[in-house]
Amino acid sequence: MRSNYLFTSESVSEGHPDKVSDQISDAIVDLFLSKDPEARIACETLTTTQLVVLAGEIRCKGVYENGQWADGAKAEIEATVRRTVKEIGYAQKGFHWETLRFENNLHGQSAHIAQGVDAAGDKDEGAGDQGIMFGYASTETPDLMPATLDYSHKILERMAADRHSGAAPFLEPDAKSQVTLRYNNEGKPEAATAIVVSTQHAPGYDQGAKEAELHNYVKGVIADLLPASLLTETEYHINPTGSFEIGGPDGDAGLTGRKIIVDTYGGAAPHGGGAFSGKDPTKVDRSAAYITRYLAKNIVAAGLATRCTIQLAYAIGVSKPLSLYVDTHRTGTVGDDQIEAAIMGIAKLGGLTPRAIRTHLGLNKPIYRKTAAYGHFGRTPEGDFFPWERTDLVEDLKAALA
Repeated sequence: MRSNYLFTSESVSEGHPDKVSDQISDAIVDLFLSKDPEARIACETLTTTQLVVLAGEIRCKGVYENGQWADGAKAEIEATVRRTVKEIGYAQKGFHWETLRFENNLHGQSAHIAQGVDAAGDKDEGAGDQGIMFGYASTETPDLMPATLDYSHKILERMAADRHSGAAPFLEPDAKSQVTLRYNNEGKPEAATAIVVSTQHAPGYDQGAKEAELHNYVKGVIADLLPASLLTETEYHINPTGSFEIGGPDGDAGLTGRKIIVDTYGGAAPHGGGAFSGKDPTKVDRSAAYITRYLAKNIVAAGLATRCTIQLAYAIGVSKPLSLYVDTHRTGTVGDDQIEAAIMGIAKLGGLTPRAIRTHLGLNKPIYRKTAAYGHFGRTPEGDFFPWERTDLVEDLKAALA
């Protein structure tokens, strides 16, 4: 491993236009799953100045069946969209939850896709699409996540909390962060060499005393969240363009699924290319990415490695995964092939079929809106939320490798 190398990850806030789109898409997923746990949803969202557009394919009992909308369903979808935008905090002239224009272009799922995914007769439920999915974990942070991404998320999450509580009333919803760390030859962070924070702000906070107040506030958040030992040589870039009053979907159009590296591991691990938000859990882009994180995290939590990457691959309509690949990056206490065999031998994982993944993790529930900002991974599992962050497979892995 190289000594003294630099690595950078970025995050974006809940008010970033792409994240607004992700949250709307996942709010629709939650709405449908709350009515029908077996609903099929592929919901894409476009956001721009005073406009939200939904498009995609759906099937849901009590909402959309046999090519027909249920009474009141369209109104409930629109209300969900507007409520999501309101909760994020957008009541601006260029993007206002109450006055924006809304288009619903959702329509029925393709019958040809449905026949490949649905269980029938002796056929098990198949994957909703072909694809490759990756999971990752490392001992860099208590959350077993890359530190650069972990800090980037936490900075923006704190700023959003302060905005919502009124502790930082000069903040507006749109923001981005970026953290660069220098690592030593053991792969441990030893200094934050650069931190970038760009945040939308109220009028006047781009000059004079108000600008200084904003800068001091951001530096205070960073000091609260990062160890002081990492901040001895940090170069700060806070709103480096100067002014950031026009933001959100009014400043830049947003689309579902454009922040997949922010959603996952900040560039520290591979990504299969498929986004998560807007998809029900029969789509392995989502569910298999969650199970690979779950497996990698439990492998590291079990002390079997200090770093782990896992890949799964599927074919549309086929239940059995085409491949499972484990890489512990030469940090493993047993062979990677032994871990692969152990995973496939654990009965509760069911051979990692789409149905087994959904059943083991409990994914057919309205749990996805929370995932759509500040990362799908490294979060705290609470109740039904973030079940892939549990470390309840540790003993099973140890037993399988004994």
